[in-house]
Amino acid sequence: MSEPVTEDSVSPIATNRVDLPHSCSPVPRVKAHGQGRTRVSSNTILPMERRQDECAAAEEKQQQPPLHVLVVTYPAQGHITPARHLARRLVRAAGCGARVTICTPVSAFRKMFPEATAAGADGEEIREEEGGIAYAAYSDGYDDGFDRAADDYARYMLQVRLEGARTLSGLIRRLGDRGRPVTCAVYTLLMPWVAAVAREHGVAAVAVFWIQPATALAAYYHYFRGSREAVVAAAASCDPCAEVRIPGLPPLMFRDLPSFLAVTSDDDPFACLIPEFGELMDALERDGGSGEPSTYVLANTFDAMERDALASLRPHVEVVTVGPVLSFLHDSDDGESPNDLFDHDTAGYLHWLDTKPAKSVVYISFGSTSVMSKTQVAEIADAKKQANRPFLWVLRRDNCREQGDDDAIKKLLAAVTAASTGDGGGMVVEWCDQARVLSHPSVGCFVTHCGWNSTLESVACGVPTVAVPQYSDQGTNAWLMERVLGVGVRAAVRSEDGVLEARELTRCVEVATSDAVTARAAAWKEEARAAVADGGASDQSLREFVRRIASGS
Repeated sequence: MSEPVTEDSVSPIATNRVDLPHSCSPVPRVKAHGQGRTRVSSNTILPMERRQDECAAAEEKQQQPPLHVLVVTYPAQGHITPARHLARRLVRAAGCGARVTICTPVSAFRKMFPEATAAGADGEEIREEEGGIAYAAYSDGYDDGFDRAADDYARYMLQVRLEGARTLSGLIRRLGDRGRPVTCAVYTLLMPWVAAVAREHGVAAVAVFWIQPATALAAYYHYFRGSREAVVAAAASCDPCAEVRIPGLPPLMFRDLPSFLAVTSDDDPFACLIPEFGELMDALERDGGSGEPSTYVLANTFDAMERDALASLRPHVEVVTVGPVLSFLHDSDDGESPNDLFDHDTAGYLHWLDTKPAKSVVYISFGSTSVMSKTQVAEIADAKKQANRPFLWVLRRDNCREQGDDDAIKKLLAAVTAASTGDGGGMVVEWCDQARVLSHPSVGCFVTHCGWNSTLESVACGVPTVAVPQYSDQGTNAWLMERVLGVGVRAAVRSEDGVLEARELTRCVEVATSDAVTARAAAWKEEARAAVADGGASDQSLREFVRRIASGS
């Protein structure tokens, strides 16, 4: 979970695929003939009844409104970024006037579109973007944002159910009144109430956009289906290396599981998330007894990357692998920065990267929600000062754990940047376009918190990683990168305070940039891109999903 805004097989669903045309021209009619199939030309004479039936079906299809998918997100960068990427993929797969509306809480909407400060809690403002994508707002009850220092997670989860359901219901109704009824509702994690709201308005198709690895989904699913005792026993041992067995998965260490499964006390601030995940797993279960249609899972992964996890899930859950969902793999670079929740630095970091040798730069970023102590910043600064490598470091103002650390951290950064000379020069920015950075030929290593978006971007760009996971699915992602793909190394941190020391960081960068790891990263880059290329496994699965929801089948 991210914090609220303060901030070579094809998937089973694609087995009987029907290719969707890229244009709006009619699909040629096909007639069975003996053991094969023959095309029916436009002047072939058919029986009158059959011709009438086909004409009626074509007329009915013409009268149906175009596909309209509503993607509802949690108010965090780690949810909004993949939602944006998915919207573009859906429009591209559907074509023919398809539309996707990305719906974010008011607090996030205002950050993405600063001129829309008057956006109300009832979603009156709908911003039309080019290419069939629009943005709308709903209220989660925290229109001024969630203050992690003062607000309570349990209260937030309750409030977003009440206020979110009310305002989202109003938005769906208004979209219908404007002649744009919603065909399918998609929601990101921890928002199972969206399905009930959508179905109350007659939206037949509902899907979860799973923005974590399928391995994490398998861990959650099996936790609520018989593995809870094994996980609780490992948590009680207080040994992060304790072995845990999850059906269908290789043996894992306790530290490799999603961190929320380590919550055993009702006093834990994240204790409220356990029943939320349990409710979500119930909603995903095939033939769950509710009488509702199956909820699809659009998994932001690809078959070759997580075969074991996907195989353990597919008998129970309607999983559709659609990843890696990354716009830069399909869209041309228009030179513009995306509407993020944070302002992009204008200090010319891309031009700076242009001056560096190929695969020489160490890129450091711990994501949109991580916080760092002064001690941690000092250790990273020390490692960079000692290393003869240029570095690009993303460090936001609100990355600091203690408010009084801000000035001290600025002095540290100024000192390390000034001390970096020659080929080892460094640059510090507050936020950047990570996809462009990782795609740049000068970047040779990524020191990361191992959030799933960052993980997929590094794999798709062929950049080896040093993983420094902190919470949620990040330990699982680090396990995948190091143990399954072999494209990085997980750094060891101090047990008493979780700090990554300079010596360990330097060691890990050397391992990650070795010839063996670099070669594996290049190979997985090709696998990732093949999955979403036209005709790839994930591309086929997404097109079949679109065909199903468009036809109501």
